[in-house]
Amino acid sequence: MSEISNPDFKAVITSRRSIRKYDPSVKISKEEMTQILEEATLAPSSVNMQPWRFLVIESPEAKAKLAPLAKFNQSQVETSAAVIAVFGDLDSFAYAETIYGMAVEVGKMPQEVKEAQLGRLAGYYANLPAEVNKDTVLIDAGLVSMQLMLVARAHGYDTNPIGGYEKDRIAEAFGMDKDRYLPVMLVSIGKAAEEGYSSVRLPIETIAEWK
Repeated sequence: MSEISNPDFKAVITSRRSIRKYDPSVKISKEEMTQILEEATLAPSSVNMQPWRFLVIESPEAKAKLAPLAKFNQSQVETSAAVIAVFGDLDSFAYAETIYGMAVEVGKMPQEVKEAQLGRLAGYYANLPAEVNKDTVLIDAGLVSMQLMLVARAHGYDTNPIGGYEKDRIAEAFGMDKDRYLPVMLVSIGKAAEEGYSSVRLPIETIAEWK
């Protein structure tokens, strides 16, 4: 049986740990954080609407605002280089013209295909049930969040996905429209100050079937 042929990728996925305490002296420049986010957003999304939105919480003032909203994750908030709040944009179709226009501009899509696609999608989104839209956005934001954590590991940083925080308050706390931006998770990022715990996984025979 062959294994992963890319040893660097294998090292990334096998060394990822959920880290709760970081070296507070390690910071991540805006330039490198931008690169990390750019690489994370190569994740797939439904009809390429890219509904993920990121709030990079790194300043002492912003962390102080986040702290009471993430009461059970104080170590991550205090010691990480940043906490990235991942949101899903429930009105992601607002960027459809921009996304498909960029595709035409760089030669990845003919103009006539763009116009036909946007025409179909306009009708689809106009009649899209709110729950279906929400489910789709959550799936896409989950995909980008996992990719974000793997990209961070490839850059030499560590992360921890956090679901336990005041999701009903975080958007407004940072001046975002709570009816449009759906909180998905927090991802702390930085350099580990302690070794994370390794864990076990269920055998494939238990979780997969072949038909």
